[in-house]
Amino acid sequence: MKKLNELMQQIILLTTKIETEYPELYRYLDETPLIISDGKEAQICLADLEKYLETLKGQLEHYIDTHKNQSNVSS
Repeated sequence: MKKLNELMQQIILLTTKIETEYPELYRYLDETPLIISDGKEAQICLADLEKYLETLKGQLEHYIDTHKNQSNVSS
């Protein structure tokens, strides 16, 4: 159960960071696909949450990289 709580806390912290620091990215989070298990079970498993967290991290990293380069060009 501890692993589940840790993952949920990390997801909450990351989405809160995105919401407050990158609101232009936050509005797209509802479009982020989250596949809930492989169809064999109806519950979200730890692997699903880990994949979702990695997707969020990847989106934020990509956003920062692409927009950092754009701001350097326009400066």
